[in-house]
Amino acid sequence: MGYDSDEWRQALAARQITPCIPPIPSRKAPVEFDAILYTQRHKVENTFNRLKDWRRIATRYDRCADLFLAAITIAAIILFWCN
Repeated sequence: MGYDSDEWRQALAARQITPCIPPIPSRKAPVEFDAILYTQRHKVENTFNRLKDWRRIATRYDRCADLFLAAITIAAIILFWCN
């Protein structure tokens, strides 16, 4: 549960960013967070991590942006289909 500090939350608030970081269980003053937003963020992070398992995408073999996007699309389709 990284970045759960008052300073970090104040820095995010100064930039008008809503933090979706769950508080650590041992926190003395509990802080509210949006559990739905956190779940959606977690799904996006997991998708990027699964895409990085493909060596071609992680190291970006393709020099052309169109070919790189095509490789990401194919990988995403296969990952979606296998789930």
